Amino acid sequence: MMKTSDFNFDLPEELIAQDPLEDRSSSRLMVLDKETGEITHRIFHDITDYLHPGDCLVINDTKVIPARLIGLKEETGAQIEILLLKRKENDIWETLVKPGKKCRPGTRVVFGDGELKAEIIDVLEDGNRLVKFEYEGIFEEVLDRLGQMPLPPYITHKLKDKNRYQTVYAKYEGSAAAPTAGLHFTEELLGQIEDMGVKIARVTLHVGLGTFRPVKVENVLEHHMHSEYYNVSEEAAEIINETRKNGGRIIAVGTTSTRTLESVADEKGIIHADCGNTDIFIYPGYKFKAIDCLITNFHLPESTLLMLVSALAGKDHIMAAYEEAVKQRYRFFSFGDAMLIQ
Repeated sequence: MMKTSDFNFDLPEELIAQDPLEDRSSSRLMVLDKETGEITHRIFHDITDYLHPGDCLVINDTKVIPARLIGLKEETGAQIEILLLKRKENDIWETLVKPGKKCRPGTRVVFGDGELKAEIIDVLEDGNRLVKFEYEGIFEEVLDRLGQMPLPPYITHKLKDKNRYQTVYAKYEGSAAAPTAGLHFTEELLGQIEDMGVKIARVTLHVGLGTFRPVKVENVLEHHMHSEYYNVSEEAAEIINETRKNGGRIIAVGTTSTRTLESVADEKGIIHADCGNTDIFIYPGYKFKAIDCLITNFHLPESTLLMLVSALAGKDHIMAAYEEAVKQRYRFFSFGDAMLIQ
């Protein structure tokens, strides 16, 4: 049995990055050789030393929506927080509501000066709630005025500039969390990478809050992944397949790009343009079909993301690398430092 506790490690709380760095590309970069376990310490903008002409960098161009709404319960005036997870149809969203116990179906919540109202219409099996919104005008514009960025629970500092929780290439709205490996790239660095002859393919996966949910079962195989919407265009599929055919490497930026590509690749590693929902769960023993290398951040103990990187580089190599990261005082999680697994 593969145990969740096998993926535990000691992480001092002060290593959890609370604020983004001034310069996105100046974070540290640990380079891990997945065959030998050898570790090199660099700075993120040195990533160009590890990319070759003919390679393909795959980025997730999802955009985080200001999905955190704080309002008042219509009858009592009690404060209620609603976190948008997934749009089900026009004005009906699957949400996380706090405190949930006080929000049974029929409960109404008011936001701002009443320009947005919500009614809880159903409680789902996992405790999430379906909420119907009422407003005048365009929902996204109302949300932009009233919503806050949904920072992960381990970040306690207030974000000064909400663009710092977006990648510079964010385009399609729909995420409740940022694909954080992409936060290290600047426009200049991406330009430099393209000038080197590295192709850039864009895919979309709207990141759900399930990303931060701890694995609650001891047997890893009993864990059920949340499902997330993805879209891989014909153009992206063509760029990636062409790279593979010509002997270039596929370098995924982040676990979200990885999960997207592995969801649409066939047994030969050919990427098929598609859109839909994926709940792919990647853990040690998984045979990668689509990617060769991965740029990622440092993940939570016992998380599905730590299991994914362990599947790519081997659990022993990853746990040793994480031990080294703690020793060298790397910054962890969303606003933390990066790792290249190659």
